[in-house]
Amino acid sequence: MRSKCLGSARDSGKQNECVEWPAAATSARFAPPVVVDLGFLPFPPHLNRFPSPQIVAKGEKENAFLLQPSCLMAESRVIIGTLVPCQRNLVACCSASNVPIFEGANFVGRNTLNVSDKRVSRKHISLQASFDGSAEVVVEGPNPIIFRCGGQRKKLFSQEKAKLDDGDIIELIPGHYMFKYVKAGIEHASSSKIDSSVLKIEKRQCDGETSVIKRKRQADEYEFSSSTLQENDGLRQDNSTKATKLCNPQFKTASFTSCDDIEAIRHFRVSKERLALTFRLMQVQGLPAWANSSSVTIGDVVQGNVLVAILSNYMVDIDWLISACPSLRKVPHVLVVHGESGATEDHLKKVKPANWVLHKPPLPIAYGTHHSKFMLLVYHNGVRVVVHTANLIYVDWNNKTQGLWMQDFPWKDNNSCKDSFFENDMVDYLKMLKLPEFTAKLPAVGNVSINASFFKKFDYSSAMVRLIASVPGYHKGANLNKWGHMKLRSVLENCIFDKEFCKSPLIYQFSSLGSLDEKWLSELAVSMSSGVSSDKSPLGIGKPHIIWPTVEDVRCSIEGYAAGNAIPSPQKNVEKDFLKKYWAKWDANHVGRCRAMPHIKTYTRFNDQNLAWFLLTSANLSKAAWGALQKNNSQLMVRSYELGVLFLPAYVKDLGSWFSCAGNDDGGGPEQEKSSKPSSSSTSGGGLGTRLTTLCCKGSHLNDDTSQMIQLPVPYQLPPQPYTSQDVPWSWDRRYSKKDVYGQVWPRHVGLYAKQDT
Repeated sequence: MRSKCLGSARDSGKQNECVEWPAAATSARFAPPVVVDLGFLPFPPHLNRFPSPQIVAKGEKENAFLLQPSCLMAESRVIIGTLVPCQRNLVACCSASNVPIFEGANFVGRNTLNVSDKRVSRKHISLQASFDGSAEVVVEGPNPIIFRCGGQRKKLFSQEKAKLDDGDIIELIPGHYMFKYVKAGIEHASSSKIDSSVLKIEKRQCDGETSVIKRKRQADEYEFSSSTLQENDGLRQDNSTKATKLCNPQFKTASFTSCDDIEAIRHFRVSKERLALTFRLMQVQGLPAWANSSSVTIGDVVQGNVLVAILSNYMVDIDWLISACPSLRKVPHVLVVHGESGATEDHLKKVKPANWVLHKPPLPIAYGTHHSKFMLLVYHNGVRVVVHTANLIYVDWNNKTQGLWMQDFPWKDNNSCKDSFFENDMVDYLKMLKLPEFTAKLPAVGNVSINASFFKKFDYSSAMVRLIASVPGYHKGANLNKWGHMKLRSVLENCIFDKEFCKSPLIYQFSSLGSLDEKWLSELAVSMSSGVSSDKSPLGIGKPHIIWPTVEDVRCSIEGYAAGNAIPSPQKNVEKDFLKKYWAKWDANHVGRCRAMPHIKTYTRFNDQNLAWFLLTSANLSKAAWGALQKNNSQLMVRSYELGVLFLPAYVKDLGSWFSCAGNDDGGGPEQEKSSKPSSSSTSGGGLGTRLTTLCCKGSHLNDDTSQMIQLPVPYQLPPQPYTSQDVPWSWDRRYSKKDVYGQVWPRHVGLYAKQDT
C-alpha cells in the first residue's frame, strides 16, 4: 500500500491525514488515482468503506476520502441525440415529450413512452448510440417497425438492424408513434442541421394546446413529476423524459417567471466587435439549438496560431483537454497553473507533453486553493485574455451552466508608455502567482522572457471590464483594498449609479457555500452595496438573495444526483437558520438551462431587469474566496486565489476600433477594423448613458452598435423567486431516497475525471 497526504479536517484543527490506495492502482491495468474537486464538503463516514478505492476525492474543508471508480462512466452518461415525436405530416408533436438517447445502450418502448398500446412492447427497440452521434437500431419486440432514411421506407422485423443517423424517421408501429432522430448539438457532433419544418412547433397549430397544458400543469406539475419517476432502475430513459417535461420551458406557466420570452436567449446575438462588452454561456450538450444560441466551446476560445498559452485552473484533466482542443499540441509553450495535488498532480506530470510546464502557486495559509480560471493566449499580433468559470474537465464544459468572457489586445506601440487599471490589476495578480520564467521566440519581438512583467507589453486601454482578484495572505495598509471583496468595494465606491439602484437588492449565485455567519454576510453586503447615486448620496445596503439549487433541481437535472457532486456544500453550512430568508430558486428557463446545474458564479445588483454592475468570477460564497476583515477592519485575510471580471457602465469604452488576434480566415491572421457607428459612451466612461440589462429586458434584442443597452446573458431570472415551504436547499451529505432521472439515489459515487479514468 502507498499513501499520500491529501487533506485534513479543517474544523478539528488536525494535521494533514493520509489516505491509502492499493499499489495495484498505479499498475498498467488501472488508471492512477485522481483527485476530485469537491469544494467545501464534509467527510461522510459511510463513504470510507470501499474495498478497492482508486479515485481520491479532495475537499477544501474536511477529511480526504476515496471513491469507487467502477461507475464513473455509467453515472455520467452522455446525451448523444434525441428522438423527437412527430405527427403524420412530420411536424413535431407539441403534446409529447422528446426521448433522450445516451451513449451506449438505450431501450424505447411502452414504459419509455408511457403509452398503454399493447402493440408497443416494453422494450420495443434498442439503440446502441456511439459518441459520433450515430446509432444502431435493433427491433426487440415481435412487431415490425418502419425505418425511413433518405426518402426510402423499409420495414424491419424482429431482431433486424439498421444504422440510424441524423434526420432518419422511425415508426414504432407502421403509421403510428413516429420519431425523428436528431443528433445532439454538441461540439463533436455532426454539423448537419435540423429541418425546421420538422422540429419547430407551428405556432398557429400548437399555441392553443400549449396554453391549455400550461394552465393545467400550473397546479400539479410538481406532483406529476414526483409520482411518475418510477422505482425501477431499468426505466432510466423514462424518468429522464419525464424530468425533461417537468423542467421544459413549454410547461412552465407565466406566473412562475417575470420574463415574457421563455426562450429569450434565442434572440441573443452579439456582433464580433461587441463581444468584450458582455460574456457568453458555455455550450451544454443535448440542449435544443435555441438554448445554445451564441454559446461558446473551448474550440471557440483556443483558436488560431497560439505561440504561448497560460492556462490557469483548479482541476485539470490533460487527457480530456488535448482531445477537446487538439490545437494545444501545436502551441510551442504551454504553462499550466493548477490546484491539483497528490496522485492527480503525479498523473499530470506523467501525461503532459514535453513542452508543457506545470506550476502550483504557493498557498501560505492553510485550507486555501488555487481556484482561478483564466487563459492568456499570446499571438504574433497580441494577447487574448479569457476569464471563465469551468474547470478543465469534460463535465464542466459539457453538462453545466458556465460563463466565459474574453477580449483581445494588441501590442503597445513602440513609443507608448500608457497603462490602465486592467493592466495594473492583471500584472499585480500574475506576480502573486510566482510564475516560473521561461524564454519564447516571438515573431514580433524576438526572444523574450515570459513572466508577469511581459504582459505589460500589450495595450489594454480598450478593456471593457475591471478585474477583481483574490490572493492568499494577510493584506493591510495599501494592499487592504487590492484584493477580495475590499477590491470590489474600492472600485464600486468610485462609481456613480442611477438612482433606481438606491437600496436595490443583491444577487449571490455560486456553486459552493462556505461556513458563514451573519457578521461576515453583513461585511460582504457593505462591499457589494458600495457606490453613490448621481446626487453623491450612498446607494445604501441592498438585501441579498442567494440563488441555490433545490434538491428537486438536482434530482431532475441532466446529470441527476451526480450534478450535486459539483455543488459540494454540507448540511452544517447550508441548513443554518439565518440563511432561510435569503434562499432563492434557480430558474433558468429563458436560457434553456433549468436542468443544467450551475457551476457559474455571479454577483450583481439589480432593479427589475436593469443591472448596476455584474461580476462573473471563480469565487464561491466563502471567507476563503472573498476574504474576511480582521484587527478592527485593518486587515483582510484571504486563503485562496480567485479571479473575476466586473461589468460596469462606467468602464464601457469607445468602439471606434475593434481588434482580434485570431482573425476570421485561416485562424491566424490579425484583424482590426474601424467601427462605422459610434459607441454610446466615451472613453472617459460616462456610465450613466449606458445600461446593463438582462436578456429579459423589453427591447433588449435590439442591441446593436447604436444602442445604449448592453445585454448580459444572466442565466437566472430576475427578480428571483424565494423558496417555498416545500423547497429544500441542496446539501451534498444528506441522503435522498427518491430516485433521480437515472433511477439512482444519493449518495452515489461520482468521478469528475471520466475521460482520464478510462
